[in-house]
Amino acid sequence: MIINIGSKGTYPSNTLSNFTAYEFIFDGIQCSSMEGVLQAFKFRDTAEQLHVVTLVGFDAKKYGKQGNNWRKDQTLYWNGESYDRHSKQYQELLTRAYNALFDEHSLFRKALKATGKNELVHTVGKSDAHETILTEREFVEQLYRLREMLN
Repeated sequence: MIINIGSKGTYPSNTLSNFTAYEFIFDGIQCSSMEGVLQAFKFRDTAEQLHVVTLVGFDAKKYGKQGNNWRKDQTLYWNGESYDRHSKQYQELLTRAYNALFDEHSLFRKALKATGKNELVHTVGKSDAHETILTEREFVEQLYRLREMLN
């Protein structure tokens, strides 16, 4: 079976969506959803990032549209540091963020476990890393990596 991860899906798909409201601490910063964290990466200003990480779901996505200047130089930001979108360091940043969510949320872990050995896909995302802060492939690979940690 194939599980298409998305906020409009049914359990466990919807619970694994970045749009799900999950309170967690990432690098010492209180966050309200993974989408808020991802959208915060688009903003250089740390005060603005602190606001964006409090947003959930479509509110975070909508706010993030203001930060689309990153596409010009392919640079993202977190906590005073800049990251080349295509660098190993950026992938490590994504991994740290997903690890923080995984470590702090039993509901997230339970939903991930509920996917069993099924194939995971994310058909609403983009595949070109020049156009998105998290490709479909990067997202699903993070989920597979975390699911493997459960076993």
